[in-house]
Amino acid sequence: MSLLLIRNPKHVLNLMCFVLIISGGSVHGRRLLTQARPDPNNAAPFARWLVSQNSWGVLSTIADDLGGAPFGNVDSFSDGLPDQGTGIPYFYLTTLDPTARYALKDHRSSFTISEYALGTCGKADPENPTCSKITLTGKLNEVDAKSEEAATAKKYLFAKHAEMKDWPKGHDFQVFKLDIEEIFLINYFGGPKPLTVDEYLHAGKDELTAI
Repeated sequence: MSLLLIRNPKHVLNLMCFVLIISGGSVHGRRLLTQARPDPNNAAPFARWLVSQNSWGVLSTIADDLGGAPFGNVDSFSDGLPDQGTGIPYFYLTTLDPTARYALKDHRSSFTISEYALGTCGKADPENPTCSKITLTGKLNEVDAKSEEAATAKKYLFAKHAEMKDWPKGHDFQVFKLDIEEIFLINYFGGPKPLTVDEYLHAGKDELTAI
């Protein structure tokens, strides 16, 4: 069967269309990649690629009711429109969930993303250094709901998470963003890649698309 599909382009096209239709443009819950994987030696564009291609991660805040222990929560995010990532993670959170409540009391937060979710790690374990991961540390702040930034952030979020538009209005979801202060990137053997926030945020478009 597989050999027949490979030799017959029409069958391949039909199969691809079928997969896209039943999965809504994703594979096993993963978005289809819109940019190729950059060279791991180019830390800034690689980090930006890893963030922009992902749609969720683990957002950790300080739990005051747990003695100040870190509290990690799986949260959806977006850093921009497809292929137009800004590098800044935006979230759509409600205080009915502990993450937002903790952040409003203590803004210190970190956000961890794994390449494994993209399906580009092959057979490598998620903890293997060749399966990249990034932790962005900083302050998780609520964005003024009446600001232009909040309106723009909603466009970013809804572009990747369409169902957010229909989440209950009574749950008072608000836009939050992580103001990044430190970056921890592992994408190969040899320890974390040196990368400043300025280098990360100002990685040029040419760098992001160059392979």
